Amino acid sequence: MKVERLAIPDVMLITPPRFGDSRGFFSEVYNAARFAVAGLDQIFIQDNQSRSARGVVRGLHCQIAPNVQGKLVRVLNGSIWDVAVDIRVGSPTYGQHAGAVLSAENGAQLWIPEGFLHGFVSLEDDTDVLYKVNAPYDKSAERGVAWDDPDLALPWPIAAGEAVVSDKDVELPRLSACEPWYQI
Repeated sequence: MKVERLAIPDVMLITPPRFGDSRGFFSEVYNAARFAVAGLDQIFIQDNQSRSARGVVRGLHCQIAPNVQGKLVRVLNGSIWDVAVDIRVGSPTYGQHAGAVLSAENGAQLWIPEGFLHGFVSLEDDTDVLYKVNAPYDKSAERGVAWDDPDLALPWPIAAGEAVVSDKDVELPRLSACEPWYQI
C-alpha cells in the first residue's frame, strides 16, 4: 500500500495495490491493521455513497462536536478532484488545502481528518463516490463553507459557470464569516 502525505501532512493519499490478470483485478481497499501501521488508526462506523454528473460540486462540508467526522474517500466509477481544507484554528496550515484526483482507474483514496472541510467536483458523468466515516451523520452538527470562497482560492478544475451546486451549498458563507469550529 502506497501512502503519501500531501501538502498538509495530516491529509493522506492512500493507494492500495492491484493484482490484475485477464479477468480484471483484485485490490484489498481497506485493512484496519495495515491502515493503522500507515498512521490511520480509525474505527469507521458508516459508509456513504453518492452518484454525480460531470460538474457537480459537493462541499465544502464538515461536522462539529459531538460528531466530528473524518472521512476516507474513494471512487468506484468515474473520477473526482477531491479537496480538504484545514480549518483548525492554531494549525500552521489553517486555511490551506490539499487535493488529489481520485478515480476508479487509479484506485487512490483520500483521508480527510477531523477539523477539515471536505469537497469534490465530479470530472465525469455517473461518478460514484464511496466514503467511510468515523462518526455518524448529525444534522445539527453539519457546517459548511462556500465552495468558491475567494479567500480559500481553491484551484477547482472547472469553470464557476459549469459548476452544479445544490441550493443548500449556494447559501453557504465564506470561511471568514464563520465562528471557529476546531481548535488545536
